[in-house]
Amino acid sequence: MRQPSWLSKPLGEMSPTEWESICDGCAKCCLHKLEDDDTGEIFHTNVACKLLDENSCQCSDYDNRFSKVPDCFKLTPENLGQQSWLPSSCAYRLLYEGKPLPLWHPLVSGDSKSMHASGMSVRGKVVAEQTVQPDDMEEYIISWVD
Repeated sequence: MRQPSWLSKPLGEMSPTEWESICDGCAKCCLHKLEDDDTGEIFHTNVACKLLDENSCQCSDYDNRFSKVPDCFKLTPENLGQQSWLPSSCAYRLLYEGKPLPLWHPLVSGDSKSMHASGMSVRGKVVAEQTVQPDDMEEYIISWVD
């Protein structure tokens, strides 16, 4: 039996479709982060990007996200290793670190909604960027249980 690409191929050799399929759809990367200017420490918030559909946990304008959100980040096999801000449950991070995907990951479960059912997505846990004043962002710092 042939192994799936996420098990058999190095991340850098995956096709764009294979690379995109690794995303579990949790949308934690679509939340605002704050960086301490003195220490460089990254703090996660529960403030969603203006393009995040909070129900589906998908970008509402994926194809145009970089022009609409200038600080939107494009994760690639080449820059993956430098992204310490990725949550410990992130499938890209797990595979990069040589760890298995969790049972709730859609590639493992075969169910695209399994990350929602397991409580691993941001569904129902975020506030819209439009409702938060930039100076109040620190009030929304959270700690995810991964």
